[in-house]
Amino acid sequence: MTLKGKTLFSLLILLMFFIFLFILESESGFFDLRRLKRENSRLVERNLSLEHENRALCREIDRLKNDMNYIENIARRELGMIRKDEVIIKLNEDPARKSR
Repeated sequence: MTLKGKTLFSLLILLMFFIFLFILESESGFFDLRRLKRENSRLVERNLSLEHENRALCREIDRLKNDMNYIENIARRELGMIRKDEVIIKLNEDPARKSR
């Protein structure tokens, strides 16, 4: 092979190397594509999670609007409310039992 042929071959290899780097590193290259696929997967999972949460909140809103037993349960549990005819009996725990 002549010097001119070797030089041309070397330039061709160098050009191919730079094209390969461009494919990997460019804005729409391989590494960017992988990053975008990971981000897309993460966003799809987050979207599914938000859809489940949204459905649960819609069910709770419906129950709060229409289910009196549910409203009563929440009032008793979270607000400590009782009916007029009820009496709450609280038992004091023995201090000696607490230390065990």
